Amino acid sequence: MLVAFSVAPSGVGDSDSVSAAVAAAVKVVRESGLPHETTSMFTTIEGEWDEVMDVVKRATEAASAGAPRTSLVLKADIRPGHTNQLHEKVRRVEEHLREQ
Repeated sequence: MLVAFSVAPSGVGDSDSVSAAVAAAVKVVRESGLPHETTSMFTTIEGEWDEVMDVVKRATEAASAGAPRTSLVLKADIRPGHTNQLHEKVRRVEEHLREQ
């Protein structure tokens, strides 16, 4: 499964403190060992349901440290039996673009 998520604390300092909190969340994702990609808006993780959701939970907790409120946006693509979709989905779109 693929899970794209965005987490941001609110009620703490300025934008620098938000980026530090987001960095704490991304660190949890990177240390998980799961395939992942971070963009300006979301971090996408690939793996099995329980392991991915555990990482999202721990990343959210890391970003939430010291914040009275946290926003979490999550989108999942659940497709049993498929792996490497983090790259394969993009490859298929690029293939269609080359054909056009």
